[in-house]
Amino acid sequence: MNASEILVIILSSFLAIFLVVGIILGVLLIKVTMQIRKVAASAEKTAANLEALSQNATKGATRAFAGKFLLKQLKKFKKK
Repeated sequence: MNASEILVIILSSFLAIFLVVGIILGVLLIKVTMQIRKVAASAEKTAANLEALSQNATKGATRAFAGKFLLKQLKKFKKK
């Protein structure tokens, strides 16, 4: 066995190790990406629900303010 054959064996071993590590990291990256997509979708749904809630609260507050204003005006009218 000469030096070139030993070098080929060493390099092929390292190549096999790096190939296995690369495949493992690729699979883990795909899993993390899928989890990130799920979290982003959940955050988007939550943001949409909060936006709808705030719009409903604003509508309710506006109606309550208008009702309170009308009630004050009716009380003033009754006093006169």
